[in-house]
Amino acid sequence: MNSDKELFLAAVADATPLPRTARPPSVSAKPKPRPIPVKRLEDEAQALHDSQLSDMTPESLLDSDEALSFARTGISSDTLRKLRRGHWVIQDSLDLHGLRSDEARAAFAEFLRRCGQRAIRCVRIIHGKGLGSANRQPVLKGKVLAWLQQRDEVLAYCQAPANDGGSGAVRVLLRQPRHPSRRS
Repeated sequence: MNSDKELFLAAVADATPLPRTARPPSVSAKPKPRPIPVKRLEDEAQALHDSQLSDMTPESLLDSDEALSFARTGISSDTLRKLRRGHWVIQDSLDLHGLRSDEARAAFAEFLRRCGQRAIRCVRIIHGKGLGSANRQPVLKGKVLAWLQQRDEVLAYCQAPANDGGSGAVRVLLRQPRHPSRRS
């Protein structure tokens, strides 16, 4: 009766061993840790701090520069000013060009849901200027602005600067999602 060792050696008798220098890289090498998003953490802490020092009133929701803007009750005018000036980095964008209202509403809801899952704080939504519309009036602009005000995760929004879409887009500051361990 053959032992396991003898059976193994007989099975690999015609195999050629690999040279010792041609070994594959070690599988046990630890992967590099993910980088810490320091700027994002700072932005979130600052937004939270700013939102707790509110001096917003319903009359101050529109700035004097006629750029449409909105902020939830409790969000300071300084937060809105920082959003307008690009203090937070745009982390994702949604382009609604060419969509019908019902398609745009579905894409909008899905986009905000994904942003919440990914803990995204600042986004741009492009609704268009209406240049391709029958009356050359924006169709989705008013709808997007109304949808934004109806969503609890939206802290504030403002018209994007010219280099970022101008009157055809808005910058949106989203609420930081609650950590699962902090939910009651």
